Amino acid sequence: MSSATGLATGKLPFVVWVLAAGTFLMGTTEFVIAGLLPEMAADLHVSTSHAGLLITAFAVGMIVGGPTMALATLRLPQRHTLIGALAVFALGHVVAALTTSFSVVLAARVVTALATGAFWAVGFVIATTAAGPRSATRAVGVMMGGLTLANVIGVPIGSFVGQHTGWRGPFWALAVLAALAAVFVGRFLPRVEQPSEVSVRAEVRALRQGRLWLALAAAVLIMGGVLATYTYITPLLTDRAGIAASAVPLVLIAFGVGALAGTAIGGWLGDHRPMATTITAAAATALILLAMIPGSNSPVAAVALVFGMALTGFTVNPVVTSLAVRFAGDAPTLTSALTTSGYNTGIAVGSLVAGRALDSSLGLTGPALVGAVFSALTLLPLIALALRGTGGPRGSSPTSPPTPTIHRPQTPPQRPHAELRLRTPSLEKTP
Repeated sequence: MSSATGLATGKLPFVVWVLAAGTFLMGTTEFVIAGLLPEMAADLHVSTSHAGLLITAFAVGMIVGGPTMALATLRLPQRHTLIGALAVFALGHVVAALTTSFSVVLAARVVTALATGAFWAVGFVIATTAAGPRSATRAVGVMMGGLTLANVIGVPIGSFVGQHTGWRGPFWALAVLAALAAVFVGRFLPRVEQPSEVSVRAEVRALRQGRLWLALAAAVLIMGGVLATYTYITPLLTDRAGIAASAVPLVLIAFGVGALAGTAIGGWLGDHRPMATTITAAAATALILLAMIPGSNSPVAAVALVFGMALTGFTVNPVVTSLAVRFAGDAPTLTSALTTSGYNTGIAVGSLVAGRALDSSLGLTGPALVGAVFSALTLLPLIALALRGTGGPRGSSPTSPPTPTIHRPQTPPQRPHAELRLRTPSLEKTP
């Protein structure tokens, strides 16, 4: 799928951008509920905290769907898996938009999440394979950028549309866009045969790395901390900070911009000082969320703190993702899926505990307190990982890319050396 020209000029293959567009849609559907929570709760006749289960349910579906679909589709044509995932994703939104039952919407969210898990599990492998070993990290960053961009553009637009058309409007829009994406993938994604050497046993053996589980624990806790607060950010902004409901989408844009900047910072600094970057960012996230408890009385301070928690919290994500896949060595598919499951485990647990805190005597500041605790606990696995070291698995270089040995049957075995000659033409002139 990769091309010599594209690699030589530093351009990523077109398929990586197609996959980023898919993650944009799926990131939008996961987080847009936060901006529509009051409207959905009123229309479906449940409490706001109960409506928050729609975010929890999606996260649970991703927890199960990521690793399950990674193994189930390991030997299936990747192109067919992506098309099927997008089709199920679209159908789930149609069902949710047509029903008046909270239980049916909840079930549709779980099914949609399973499809999202399949898309992510296969998409990461396609992106890294297409980009080649020297651009694999950047390809993963672009895919994650699609998810982050969903917070900058997709979620605020979905929230704005939902306030004017009802929450079903964004669901219909996502269904149509996903169906179009399925057609687009079917038309433009190259047909590639699955490698015969793919082994479920090798994927499972890679999970024996203790450091892998420390990285996954950090992913669970940091995402749980940020999303515990973000899930219930709308009532905090409107009822405590005094921000008008019509202005909430603008605050969500601030969150998205912070997340996008944090992802970029983490990707940049994480290559050089992974543990210093993650430990500092996690500690800063905990302090910002603590400051949100008294600071959310002020509209200006509330917006600044929402931006800050996204900036610092999302700085951790690309680093721990890269480390987890690096630790897996030659079997990254299941590990990539488990990393996604780790983030969604944090979302599920964090939003569930935050919902309980919202209904307790803590009230509107309860989710922020829960988020601060989760973020502080992130320091434990990060410090343990720093003490154990972050080099690759036995026999690999500590500075090797996160996906050093993805199966690439369609790529000539001499590709890395060809890339080196293209990038450093002066070497060819050396006698």
